Amino acid sequence: MYPHRSTPPTAVLVHGAFADTSIWAGVGHLLHSAGVTVRTPAVPLRGLAQDAAHVRAVVRDIDGPVVLVGHDYSGAVISQASVGTDHVVALCYVAGFGLDDGECVLDVMDRFAPAPVAAAGFTAAAPAFGELRLNDEEFARLYAAGLPPEQVAALSAAQRPIARAALADRSGPPAWAAQPCWYAVTSADRIVHPTAQRFMAQRMAATEHLVDASHAVARSHPSAVATMIQEAAGQRE
Repeated sequence: MYPHRSTPPTAVLVHGAFADTSIWAGVGHLLHSAGVTVRTPAVPLRGLAQDAAHVRAVVRDIDGPVVLVGHDYSGAVISQASVGTDHVVALCYVAGFGLDDGECVLDVMDRFAPAPVAAAGFTAAAPAFGELRLNDEEFARLYAAGLPPEQVAALSAAQRPIARAALADRSGPPAWAAQPCWYAVTSADRIVHPTAQRFMAQRMAATEHLVDASHAVARSHPSAVATMIQEAAGQRE
């Protein structure tokens, strides 16, 4: 079905805004246990072009096929990072932004009924650099609803701030227009409206996996996310 199928794909798990690589801990463990090689690069969250270039360099350093997985803002990142590569065999979006050419994250958020994050309590992590993070209360309520308090506290403390300007960076032609795509739609999401997620999934003709989860689905439902990635990697029907 895919090129390079002589060797199993490597899953590259790319975290989004208000997170770090620890968001993938459970998913990565399940994939490793299933024999899937996993990479979880730290994303600078400075801007779409810079972040995509960073992930593209990781992909090009891998010998063999790659399944790129993007959560949240990094859905837009993987859509750009796989442009110009010849061994990304599938794209997986986990409540991610599958932007079209000329679109930005704020365009999608503004197009649909506002998600609660529109009124969230942001903290200026570094005002001089225009960086944003969610404050602890709003992180628990919006991003990680349903997780145990100790996990919420750890995830909130580990947040990587995102440059405010990154949310307005416009996408180039997206790789999803020419590559097989999967999309985990999180029906209880308070960050990216579920209607927006379904719109993006249908626009890219993605295979949809509906999960009753908050935005932190990779931590609350790692098995569902890992199953989708394995399917994209050709390990499951």
